[in-house]
Amino acid sequence: MPTPNPADHCPCGSHKNFALCCEPFLSSKACAPTAEALMRSRYCGFYSGHIDYLIATLHPSKREPDDHHNLKITCAKHHWLSLSIRDVEKGQPDDDKGTVEFIARYMVNQQLSQLHERSNFVRHGNRWYYLDGQLFEHSAQKTPKVGRNEPCWCGSLRKYKRCHGAT
Repeated sequence: MPTPNPADHCPCGSHKNFALCCEPFLSSKACAPTAEALMRSRYCGFYSGHIDYLIATLHPSKREPDDHHNLKITCAKHHWLSLSIRDVEKGQPDDDKGTVEFIARYMVNQQLSQLHERSNFVRHGNRWYYLDGQLFEHSAQKTPKVGRNEPCWCGSLRKYKRCHGAT
């Protein structure tokens, strides 16, 4: 699992440097101020294998004794590629609830796939927690094939063949 360089763009797709985006949350120097910020930082947690952070930001009522083991397996077998935020409802610093719809693309067993979910978040005190989510039906399906000359799905604005399609 890659550890992002603080000076590089954050894996969450915000176009900010990792040090100014999700790194303070993953290192427990700060708490995510919004549901979207927590969603982005949790994606980075999966991306880089920060299992303790993923458990700490999961609502306590949803934690299970085998979470660490299951997350370790998930992080090891998935190579996370990109995150796209589709919609955000509430989830601001003064809200107690929020939802974030996202698509996370990943490789598993050399297959390009995606996770499309509407996630629910709750805030207790000054901390946001992931509560649960609803998967979209097509979520578990393989991501459709992208033509070599089409824009890359990762949002880089480069052609697929010059980005993730390069061999």
